[in-house]
Amino acid sequence: MKDFVDVTAFNNEQGNRARKMFAAVVLAALDDAIADDKKYGNGPEQIARWARSRDGREVLTCAGIDPNERVVKGLMEFVSKGVRTSVALSREESERRHAAEEAAAAAARAAA
Repeated sequence: MKDFVDVTAFNNEQGNRARKMFAAVVLAALDDAIADDKKYGNGPEQIARWARSRDGREVLTCAGIDPNERVVKGLMEFVSKGVRTSVALSREESERRHAAEEAAAAAARAAA
């Protein structure tokens, strides 16, 4: 019985590592699309084409992301903002975004 638990835990850990690896591929695809958007102006179309492709759907699925049209639109919106994934995932950017949202909410309350 102990061997079964060890094997199950090992397999679960392997699955988590694989999911993280595929998530890194998705982040790299986003960065590539952002670079294309800055250089050629077609980043959102590039990421949409990739996400709708067979390989893109496979990578998204392996990363634990459901490859539906809502996800494709979200990826396109992310690319159109032009913020690199490393910056978007950083603590400083998160705090800056949160502060901006609080300021906007305070301004809305003051105007009401």
